[in-house]
Amino acid sequence: MTVRVHNFCAGPCTLPLEVLEEAEKEFVDYQGAGMSLIEMSHRGKHYDAVHKETTDLALDVYGAPDDFAVLFIQGGATLQFAMVPMNLLKPGRRAAYVNSGSWAKGAITDAKPYGDIYIAWDGADCNYTRMPRSEEIELSDNTRYLHITSNETIGGIRFPQWPEVSVPLVADMSSDYMSRSIPWERFDIVYGGVQKNLGPSGMAMVFIRKSILEETNRDIGRYLRFDVHNDKESLFNTPPVFTIYIVGKVLKWMKRKGGLSVIEGEAAEKAGLLYRVIDESDEYYRCPVDPVCRSHMNVVFRLPSEDLEAKFLSEAAAANFVNLKGHRSVGGCRASIYNAMPKGSVAALAEFMDSFRGSN
Repeated sequence: MTVRVHNFCAGPCTLPLEVLEEAEKEFVDYQGAGMSLIEMSHRGKHYDAVHKETTDLALDVYGAPDDFAVLFIQGGATLQFAMVPMNLLKPGRRAAYVNSGSWAKGAITDAKPYGDIYIAWDGADCNYTRMPRSEEIELSDNTRYLHITSNETIGGIRFPQWPEVSVPLVADMSSDYMSRSIPWERFDIVYGGVQKNLGPSGMAMVFIRKSILEETNRDIGRYLRFDVHNDKESLFNTPPVFTIYIVGKVLKWMKRKGGLSVIEGEAAEKAGLLYRVIDESDEYYRCPVDPVCRSHMNVVFRLPSEDLEAKFLSEAAAANFVNLKGHRSVGGCRASIYNAMPKGSVAALAEFMDSFRGSN
């Protein structure tokens, strides 16, 4: 096999090698059917088993209570930016948003056409280098929900503690999905694109409290209604079969590793390897994020000059460390170390960073 690189891409994500190899073996002839799963009817017995297993695994691995359903919806998290307010907001109700960076801004922009939206905390004042404390979030009357982005992929910040507020939370967890446990009692909706931690692109996984489905809006297109997707068990139309198939395999891989608690511990350990190099470099490497709010998934850092950053990225690529360039909107470097990123790859990058600093 061609040597696999250390892929630090921010999304689509690195997937477990054993999952890819298993899918490779099944791809042309799935379970003796004489065709691949992605050629079969989504109403047939083979896919039906995959769909139900992935649904059950998602609820199990994330520890979702019985009052939650999980939905597989095409369009990624970006479609959910609009679907959430379309379904939850009715006349006389407002929605609060934490403006924590690039993806929060997207959610705010797409929510505005569908209801009364306001900013409960604005990270612009600190250049999006931290998340708010609960007491800093200002809520007004008639607020239906508070929307948060649990981890900002571009800015490299995350909520270190979940907000304690007087209204239900709605969270975009795309870039730290199933990397840590959550207090389900505080949430009405948890959603995220699966392409950063769980599988290929093309789908959002939406956990929604069943009791609120009776209250969601009905005067919108059927595909945009959460209750329709729930009633049809995510089979209202042809689902993204391949994505769901791979997500199911990744969830089984997570269970074999020991589940969410093991994943959470590994995430902290891997991130710690890189932050240690950064903090011990006498500011050769600089992380612009408040240390309390540093992401465990997206480690952002700068070097003393843009010329050195370009050299770093070039030499890293030559050493098989790829996709380390920071987002075009902020520059610098970024290592995305999602669930399937091996600890050995992170340790190798930390060693390379130390070596590069010593030579430059």
